[in-house]
Amino acid sequence: MRFWELFILAVGLSMDAFAVAVCKGLSIRALMPRHAVAVGLWFGAFQALMPLIGWLLGAAFADMIAAVDHWIAFALLAFIGGNMIREALGGDEEDCDPSLAPMTMLVLAVATSIDALAVGITFAFLRVDILPAVALIGACTFAISAAGVKVGNLFGARYKSKAELFGGAVLVLIGAKILLEHLELLPF
Repeated sequence: MRFWELFILAVGLSMDAFAVAVCKGLSIRALMPRHAVAVGLWFGAFQALMPLIGWLLGAAFADMIAAVDHWIAFALLAFIGGNMIREALGGDEEDCDPSLAPMTMLVLAVATSIDALAVGITFAFLRVDILPAVALIGACTFAISAAGVKVGNLFGARYKSKAELFGGAVLVLIGAKILLEHLELLPF
């Protein structure tokens, strides 16, 4: 996987965290830089940890399913992206809680990074160099989540569903690209 593909994937994965960070920013009345840093650290750390765990799980089975790994990668990314798109178009309003308590943030960080676990499994099938990949995903998610807190505080929830829609579309497109490359239907 090339750097630009990994970067786009990292941005796409961070969109769930961005949406929740916007909600956090919306709910925090007196926003301080430490709020954005805390949200960024929680989400960035878990977005980096989950693909690593997924990669470890996937690496154990990668050789056994090498013949269909591209189909699995496509299916996982299409499913995750499809769910993000469905949530974005669903119009359900989430309850915005200003709490940055460890248990609150732990639940949110795990919930927004489950898709990264599945992506980590696909990384094992695609033989992605995992340490630079998780570092990039974690750093992108940190920056985007921290910015999301500020965006939410300034503009409200206007960009939340658009971010989820964008992130879902990116994941579906990357999954399709993986499949089409393996089937040799793409020239690059």
